[in-house]
Amino acid sequence: MVEANNTTVTLQVHRFTPRAERAERARGGSPFARKSSPFGGGSDSAARRRPRGKQWVQEYTIPARPEDTILDCLLTIKRTVDPTLAFRYSCGHGMCGSDAVAINGTPTLLCTASIRDWAKQPGALPQVDEEGFRHIGEDESMSDASSNSDATDASSADGTSLGVIELAPLPGFPPQRDLIADIDPMLNQIRKLTPYLQADGVLATTDEGKVNAFEYLQHPEQLAKYETLSNCIACGVCEGSCPVFAGGDAFIGPAALIWSSRFINDSRDTKAMERMDAIDTADGVAACQSVRACSRHCPRGIDVGEEMWQIVAKVRER
Repeated sequence: MVEANNTTVTLQVHRFTPRAERAERARGGSPFARKSSPFGGGSDSAARRRPRGKQWVQEYTIPARPEDTILDCLLTIKRTVDPTLAFRYSCGHGMCGSDAVAINGTPTLLCTASIRDWAKQPGALPQVDEEGFRHIGEDESMSDASSNSDATDASSADGTSLGVIELAPLPGFPPQRDLIADIDPMLNQIRKLTPYLQADGVLATTDEGKVNAFEYLQHPEQLAKYETLSNCIACGVCEGSCPVFAGGDAFIGPAALIWSSRFINDSRDTKAMERMDAIDTADGVAACQSVRACSRHCPRGIDVGEEMWQIVAKVRER
């Protein structure tokens, strides 16, 4: 059993400190300035703008074990090395989705990512799978481990480094500070699509005239149509992986479409047609390019790309 202080890991953290906002001019701007862009956005467009500030990469080398999570490492740094380091987390068990970042360039959750799966040796080349995706995660780490098992065992015995892990804010969203990204644009898009059940509001009654407590009872087949979609935790990993969403506010994003699809497929909801009308727009299903990068690392196991294809087909066939 290797003790924690016999092995170390190096975290390369992309840090960011925002510049203080300038006070607004007392007499306003130019009368000829355009008040809003004709290409949409409004407050969402402003939120997607990358804030200005100081950016740098800072390295931290700390004692760690292969089974430790990257969140464990950041908490160690925060408590014992650098209290100024900013990152976000809550449950620490992959249920809340608040700690999504880019690990070695791949969006995922800090609390579910272990050093064993993500640490890489300096100079190692990224692996590309048969679909052309740059994949840095469990598969690559296993291949690296198999090719460098002797070196890894020796380094662990000698008390040297487990490797290097690069951390950056979630792609596609403006950074707020260090590893904290502003995911409000995603949440606002979800809110626009009324992410809650809309039933007809009529209370069913029994033959005796009493309220029927089972008026929304579903068959297992009806539940299966949306049960997986209800596992979405709005972490932003799918949107951080989507090259279309990262390009600006011209796409509502896979997370919002997943939430809309969850209720479109719910037999109890009575607004399916209105929901499909809301996403049948140029920045809705029409903007999806079926890249399927959104499916790569969903922490809840949703095949986002397949679900996107299904909702696109349903909207077009209605």
